[in-house]
Formats: sequence, C-alpha cells, structure tokens
Amino acid sequence: MSTAVLAVQAPSIDYFALSPMLIVFGAAVLSVLAEAVLAIVPGTAGPGAAAANARRRHRLQLTLALGSLAAATAMLIAVACADGATGGETMSGAVIVDGPGLFLQGTVLLVSLAAVAFMGERRLDRVWAPVQVQTAAGTQIAAGGGGGDADRDLPADAFAPSAATVPGSPDELIAARAHAITTEVFPLTLFAVGGMMLFGASGDLLTMFIALEVLSLPLYLLCGLARRRRLLSQEASLKYFLLGAFASAIFLFGAAFAYGATGSLSLQVIGRSIADGSADRTLALIAVVLVVVGLLFKVGAVPFGSWVPDVYQGAPTPVTALMASATKVAAFGALLRVLHVAFPGLEPDWRPALWVVTIATMVIATLMAVTQRDIKRMLAYSSVSHVGFALTGAITLTAAGTASTLFYVAAYAFAAFGGFALLSVVRDDRGREESALSAWAGLGRRRPLVGLLMSMFLLSFAGIPLTSGFIGKFVVFAAAGEQGAWALVIVGVLCSAVAAYFYVRVIVSMFFAPAPETAPAVLTPSALTTVPIAVCAAVTVFLGFFPQPLLDLAEAASVFLR
Repeated sequence: MSTAVLAVQAPSIDYFALSPMLIVFGAAVLSVLAEAVLAIVPGTAGPGAAAANARRRHRLQLTLALGSLAAATAMLIAVACADGATGGETMSGAVIVDGPGLFLQGTVLLVSLAAVAFMGERRLDRVWAPVQVQTAAGTQIAAGGGGGDADRDLPADAFAPSAATVPGSPDELIAARAHAITTEVFPLTLFAVGGMMLFGASGDLLTMFIALEVLSLPLYLLCGLARRRRLLSQEASLKYFLLGAFASAIFLFGAAFAYGATGSLSLQVIGRSIADGSADRTLALIAVVLVVVGLLFKVGAVPFGSWVPDVYQGAPTPVTALMASATKVAAFGALLRVLHVAFPGLEPDWRPALWVVTIATMVIATLMAVTQRDIKRMLAYSSVSHVGFALTGAITLTAAGTASTLFYVAAYAFAAFGGFALLSVVRDDRGREESALSAWAGLGRRRPLVGLLMSMFLLSFAGIPLTSGFIGKFVVFAAAGEQGAWALVIVGVLCSAVAAYFYVRVIVSMFFAPAPETAPAVLTPSALTTVPIAVCAAVTVFLGFFPQPLLDLAEAASVFLR
C-alpha cells in the first residue's frame, strides 16, 4: 500500500512590498481594539466626565488614523524607490507591485489623509437640542450639561452621536447632549482605505473581489451616519448597499465564468489563455462583460452609476469627499488592470460597448447636472461626467492612455475633495450645510476667499486652462485621438463646453447675484479642514502651471506587470 504525498509549497510573502497595506490594516485592527477597550476603561470622573472621555477617545483615534496613513505613505515611497522600476508579485501572484498600482496607492493615501483629517473636524457642526427631552416612558430627562442655553450650542462633528438610535429620537438627543462621539468612523475608514489600496493591486479576481468587499462594506455604514438629515443619510446608505450587493454578485459571477473559460482566476493567466487561444471564447466574453459591469458600478459610469447622486447628497460630507476622490481612484485602478492584463485579447469585442458607455456617461451626466439647483447634487453628477472623461483614456490600451488616465484621476481626486470639503463651511440658521444654489448668491462678495477657492475648483472641473482639469482632459483626449477614437474626443469636448455653463453659473451667482434676505453663515473651520482644502487648492493650481512632474511620473508608472 503506497501513500501519495502531495507537496504543497508555501506562498512567498514580500512583507516589505506589502508594508503600506499592512500598516493601514494593522492600524484599523488596533483602532477597533482601542475603541472596545476605551469603552470599558473608566476615564475622568465628576462633572464633564463624559465630554472629557469622548475627547480623549476622539484624539486617540484621530492620531492613530493620521499617523498610520502617514507611515503607510512613507513606506510606499520606499517601496516605489526599491521596486517601482521593475515591479513584481507576491503572495503567489495575489498582489501585484508595479507602477500603476503604486501610483494609485499613493494617490489614495494622500487623499485619505485629507479625508481623515476632515472627519476629525469639530468646529463646523453644533449640538442643538432642548434642555429637556421626553423619553419613551413619558418622563422628562435633562440631556446633559447644566441646563443652560449655552449647553445647546456644543461643538460636534459631522457624524451621528449614536448610530444605533432612531433619527430625531430622545435617545439621539440624549447622546448628543452627553457629548457622545461616533469614533467608529476612523477604523471603518482605515479598513475602507486598505481595501482601496488592495483593489487596484490585485493579481487575481478572487483577491479583487475580497478587496471590493473590504472597501465597500465600511462605506455602506459610513454613508448612513450623518448627524444632519439622518433619514436622507440612511436612505443613501440603503440604496448604496442594495445596488452594491448586486454589483458584487455580478462581479463574482463574472469571475466564475473567467475560471470556467481559462481554469484560473489569475489575471495574467487569463490574459495569456485568451491570447494563445486556449480559453473558451464564449465563456471569456461573458466573463469580461460581467466583471467590467461590476467595476463600472464602482466607478459610477452610466447606467450603473444611478446611485451616485443620491448617495453623495445623503452621505456625511467627509464621506462624500472620500468616495468622490479615493474610491474612484481605486476603482479605476482595478478597471485598468482588468482591461490591460486579463482581457486585452478581447478588445475588439468589448471596446464598442465601452465606447457606448463612455459617451452615455459624458452626455447623460452633463445634461442632468445642468438641471440641478443643489450644488452638492450638481457636483455628484459632475463626478459621473468626469468618469466618462477618464474612461476615454482608460479604454485606450496604450501606455499613453494609461498614463493620461493615471494623471486625470489623480488631478481630479484633489479637486473633487477640495470642492466637496468646501461645501461644509456654509451653514443655514439651523446649523445644517447649505448647498442650495440660491443660498450661495452673493457669497463670493461676503467671503471672497471661499468664493475664490470654490471658483477655482469649478474652473478645474470645467477644464479651463491653467488648472489641473484642463491638463487632464487634454492628455486623455490626446491619447484617444492617437488611437483614432475621435468620436469620444468630439463628444468629450462638446460635453465640456456644456458643463462649463453650470460651473460658471455657480461662480456668477456667488459674485454677481444679489444675496438672499436670510444669507447662510460661513464658518471658520480648524486646521483639520483648512489644511486639506488649502493643499487641494495648491495641487490644482500647481498642476495647471507645472504638470510635467506628475505627467512624467504617470508615464513612468504606466506599464502593468503581465
């Protein structure tokens, strides 16, 4: 009787190459443990103990999140200097370390640093609750503090004081007056950022699916945690979750067809099998359709981006800023890798369909943005239209197309974050964000700095020269034109011209329209918000005047490891 021995080779793990992601995920786990420990360890005692303990927990979580992202950025630079030129793979090909992956991971980390700082802002919002609230038992309970009017105007962040409470309920008011802080947003954000970093660096479809879920599940929760307009926020969270679940299922179904066609989930093996004709072509075509549809949902392309306006409007503004910038960067990284590595052999089949999606995205999103009277919702449709512009370069399977797309998504990420973050400083008389276009009339004359910054971001979105948006559109249109995709270029230029109307409309309203009788207040945030907005503004202007350094970096990082 013979015994067969199956030799299993342990995967080789390059911890140095994985260190940026390991730092982020490790910090996320530590953040969860800290949240659990600090909830049971007593802090200060006496009057104001709840507020003091809340501030202590908030400072620790914010410091841990910012410190880990900064450390991950430093390690990413070290990895890029060591391995960026040649690239490589680790964990048996599950994770790829190459130029596009490192470039996109760096962009995600930088924008996420700004987003986490923005989440820690506590000067823009206020707790406004009655001194006495009615409990379910019918008794009157003071909701914390000394009961004076000053206790009704307490600093708070953008997130609900107690995520498990019913919006507007007495329990929620009590939590607010007790200075409760939803510090769970920081570990959730770190897990989402880690998933974004892995998403664009995945070497096989199974790892990409895991990364998709790791980045999506925390975002589903974060979207429903807004302090103001809680019902709208929870509706946005539910819509995002339901549609995201369908998209994940479609992606996983596509991965199953890819395995059936080639016998592997590795992107490189799939690409080689299709190229040498050993793959089942019918199953491979079904696979590319399903996988790309799942990814187009994540980037927000038409018709798969119907969730974007509702979710962006309902989510807390820091979460909206993170999704409009970092999530889009990560999603484009995954889409580029799938098209360039796994399915370039099927380009004649999928390219016409993606042309239709790209044109529909630019045209429909631009036309919908023209009709909006809410600036936040208008920027959401604008975000969808920019997906179409980026797709113009992404579906061009050349090094120039990849480089132009990398530059575009990086430049747009900073401008989008700055634009959404700036919305948070304008508040109505109840302390809520005021994003109605009519309320912004005359704001540029009353607060010139806010008006100038918003105008600069809007001009960048419109693609006006001397802004990063102009350079981004120029390079993606040039890359598409070199491959003969003049239909995409013409549609893109026309849509840019139409889009300039609704961007300039906001600028005209801010500087030339008469202010409303009840003009909103423009608050002064702390450095946690002003520094990220200032950095985004500086990047937008710098890339408009001196784009060559980033263009050179994108060109050097434009080759995928195959």
